[in-house]
Amino acid sequence: MPRILIADSNQLVACGLQATLRSHGFKEVVGQARTEAEMFELIEGFAPDLVILDFVTGGFSVDTIVRLKAQGRIRVLALTDAQRGTTLVHALRAGVDGYVKKDCDLQEIVEAVRETHCGRKFFCSQILDTIKREGIDLESLDVVDPDCAGVSLSKRELEVIRLIAEGFTNPQISEKLFVSPHTITTHRRNILQKLGANNTASVVMYAVQAGLVSPNKFLFAPEA
Repeated sequence: MPRILIADSNQLVACGLQATLRSHGFKEVVGQARTEAEMFELIEGFAPDLVILDFVTGGFSVDTIVRLKAQGRIRVLALTDAQRGTTLVHALRAGVDGYVKKDCDLQEIVEAVRETHCGRKFFCSQILDTIKREGIDLESLDVVDPDCAGVSLSKRELEVIRLIAEGFTNPQISEKLFVSPHTITTHRRNILQKLGANNTASVVMYAVQAGLVSPNKFLFAPEA
């Protein structure tokens, strides 16, 4: 049996979910967390295998998924109300292992718990409909590097940041990464938004601080 932790700021929902899981044979629900800080305290004390998380409720965020996946051993099942496709993409890129909606049939939620714990991806029928309707390509999504704590940057975005910091233009980056210039423009826009940056200089500064490029490159660069 998996050791399960429920992370949801709505205590009524968490209690109902715990009762449902126990009635279906999941006896080891080790706790309920109403905030991210409380969640990690319970993880340290009870070492759950699976966290069922509403990352859009108060006290949590998509970055919570990144921090959970950085633990290396915990599987994450997202359980939320209806969300837009963009929110779903953020969760997938953050590394969520499964995703179901709160208004799904109880049997489907229970099945999601079983499948996710066993190491298989599980998306409820409503989530699959959203994926199909919005044309989300699951194979093309870059999963966030969990070492980038606090900022949900994908591996591809980190690669683009490094090349930007090294002085390459969008067309040059697109050639190096074998993608279209339009794709690089989109990556650059997303990077600026995530970093809260307004210009390339801010991106370069982040690259240096994050260790993506050596500061020596700029300290000893020849003057133009």
